[in-house]
Amino acid sequence: MQFYAKSHEVALSDPRFLHLQQWLAEFFGSPAQLNLISGDASFRRYFRVQHGQQHYIVADSPPQKVDNQPFIALANAYLAAGIKVPNIVAVNQQQGFILQQDCGDTQLLSLLNEQNVSHWYQQALAILPKIATVTASDIGPLPDYDAAFVERELAIFPEWLLAEHWHISLSSTEQQLLQQSFALLVDNALAQPKVGMHRDFHSRNLMVMDDELAVIDFQDAVLGPITYDAVSLLRDCYVRWPDAIVDTLLEHFYQQCLAQQQLSAAVSLTQFRRWFDLMGLQRHIKAAGIFARLLHRDGKSGYIKDIPLTLQYIVDICRRYPELQALGDWVDEQLLPRTLQG
Repeated sequence: MQFYAKSHEVALSDPRFLHLQQWLAEFFGSPAQLNLISGDASFRRYFRVQHGQQHYIVADSPPQKVDNQPFIALANAYLAAGIKVPNIVAVNQQQGFILQQDCGDTQLLSLLNEQNVSHWYQQALAILPKIATVTASDIGPLPDYDAAFVERELAIFPEWLLAEHWHISLSSTEQQLLQQSFALLVDNALAQPKVGMHRDFHSRNLMVMDDELAVIDFQDAVLGPITYDAVSLLRDCYVRWPDAIVDTLLEHFYQQCLAQQQLSAAVSLTQFRRWFDLMGLQRHIKAAGIFARLLHRDGKSGYIKDIPLTLQYIVDICRRYPELQALGDWVDEQLLPRTLQG
């Protein structure tokens, strides 16, 4: 979810908005003021609600397009695990309206600079052991981030970025390159210890409230690789930090995992770093495809500008590993130049 400091008028003919107004008026006993503050990278949209002196956030999540049960169940599970998340105030299951605590407008991303990023990211990494313990909710075990899951995510890249966005027809050699590289990334994901995984843990999904971090957008949590959430944070798709800062924070996270006994002492830092690097590579490949899909399937153009950073990450990480050198060269020579052309 992305909060923006802006207010939009919603057409009075919008039936969902009218139903939302009516539900809130019934809940509070009198009309409330609503301002649209954002949509996210799904079919949800969010409004800030003011009723008297109280502020709330309400999610408009059409149930025919969005399964709202995981969000509600995981909010309860995360709260029980001691994770700061928005409290759910009221739910309209039939309409898909979720009224919740207002965590403010301050995304962590808006506060970060090279001088304070280590402080804030250590605070964020300290949340991950609690997230790791959440492996089930009231509706059952978290989905397994298994081989088929990883393969589905990777397939978004050739389908939406290469074929749909850039109209690239892959040669048999290029297809083989992607198949071999993707197989390596699947194996890397499966080799790691599995923990409860937020799956979108980054600086836009961490809200700062009184110098504490609140976690949002946790509805897609799964049971998956131990490095996934850390690399989502440290190699953010929307901002890049110097390698020296990331490497130090990675070592901090490695020691944290050992101390929490979520990682065997037999796993070396070198092995852990490879898991981390290749996990980030998988995530950036997926993200580049999703950014294109958001444009072409969902009509959301704001993410296209983030594709060059994800591709540059891919190139730079591939060059650290001989078995991925060919993939990095191909992305550098065939794809990155296209980002300059639009």
